Amino acid sequence: MDRLQYNQCVELYADRLFRFAFSSLRNREQAEDVVQESFARVWEKAKTVDFAKAKSYLFTTAHHAMIDEVRQRQRTSDIEELATFADPKGVPYPDVNDILHKALTTLPEAQRNALLLRDYEGYSYQEIGDITGMSESQVKVNIFRARTALKNKLKSIDNLIDIEP
Repeated sequence: MDRLQYNQCVELYADRLFRFAFSSLRNREQAEDVVQESFARVWEKAKTVDFAKAKSYLFTTAHHAMIDEVRQRQRTSDIEELATFADPKGVPYPDVNDILHKALTTLPEAQRNALLLRDYEGYSYQEIGDITGMSESQVKVNIFRARTALKNKLKSIDNLIDIEP
């Protein structure tokens, strides 16, 4: 990959990579760090990374960087920062988007990432498997379980009120 192709990768994938990282980490600064780290790693391996596979390489790298970020936060016991949300104080009815993101954080990490890559980013099951290191059948199972859990969590108004930030 040359400099021109690298710059093209930045233009094509930076926003999607940020959305993926932010929807998992729920922290703007950490998501920006993950995106920056992913592009830095691609630049370091520019001679060996094929431009046609740069998208998959970027998302795989971001996925691993997010795992490292979560592990680091758990080690430092900064659990409150793990689920940072825009919490409208005093607003009786929260935004549906906020409720959905809060419900997503209740899912196990593998299910959440597989669902986000499929439904938000539009990846195929095989691409998700390549990014996350799961088999295609594991990806399908995780997405099914995530959708079922979200459906059960969101189908009752009582469940919506009980979702903790």
